[in-house]
Amino acid sequence: MSFLQQPFRIPLRVYYQDTDAGGVVFHAQYLAFMERARSEYLNALGIDLAAWSKAHRLLIVVHELRAKYRRPARLNEQLSISAQVSRIGYASLSYAQCVERGAELLVEANIDLAIVDSASMRPARLPDDLRKVLAP
Repeated sequence: MSFLQQPFRIPLRVYYQDTDAGGVVFHAQYLAFMERARSEYLNALGIDLAAWSKAHRLLIVVHELRAKYRRPARLNEQLSISAQVSRIGYASLSYAQCVERGAELLVEANIDLAIVDSASMRPARLPDDLRKVLAP
């Protein structure tokens, strides 16, 4: 079950640095695009991730991801990257994410994130301040 009616979206242009020698977006770059969308989503909710991490002594790290690549994106194309919280656990979050070119789905992914103590890198409880803004 998603907590938002509509996914959060950011526009993104494909630059030369995002592509391989053939001008096609390199497969791992889509993951960077999705990371950017998750970060911008938190910014839009008023969460400065650097300050939040420092204050709570926690990190949010990728634990597992599943991605399906449907169509390639190319140099200079305008894309839309979405991020939607699909699950909130005790020490984890899950996002459903998509990369689209107009109405065309290029990549879809499910990203599982773990909340970990920044010193020990062991699982830690998701603080209430973040839980409240992600699941109002």
